[in-house]
Amino acid sequence: MAALTDVQRLQSRVEELERWVYGPGGTRGSRKIEDLIKYLDPEYIDRIAIPEASKLQFILAEEQFVLSQVALLEQVNALMPVLDSASIKAVPEHAARLQRLAQIHIQQQLTSVWRSPRSPRPSWRSTTRLLPLSP
Repeated sequence: MAALTDVQRLQSRVEELERWVYGPGGTRGSRKIEDLIKYLDPEYIDRIAIPEASKLQFILAEEQFVLSQVALLEQVNALMPVLDSASIKAVPEHAARLQRLAQIHIQQQLTSVWRSPRSPRPSWRSTTRLLPLSP
C-alpha cells in the first residue's frame, strides 16, 4: 500500500512538472510516461509480435558468429581433460609455495648484497661526501 502511495505521489509530481513545462493544457508528457512504463515492463518483449521472416533473417545474419562460437566451445570441450588434471588443480598450492620461495630468495639476496665488501653503500657514501654542500 505504501508503494502504491509512493507511485501516486510520484505521478502527481510528474503531472505538476508537466503542467509547469507544457502549460495547463499540455498532456504530451503523460503519453510519454505511459510509453515509458510500457517499455519498462519485463513482459513487454514477450508481447511483441516479430514476423518469422525477421527472426530467420536475424539468425542467418549471425550464422558465422554462431559457428565460430561452436568451434571455440568444441575446443574447450576437447581440452577439458587437461583442465581437470591433477597438475592444474594443484596450481594454487604451487603458487603459494613459489611465493614463499621468492620471498626467501629476495631476503637472501638482500642480505648477501649488504654484507659483501663491494656493497653499494660505500660507493654511495663516498659519492655523497664528494658533493659540495653549497645550496
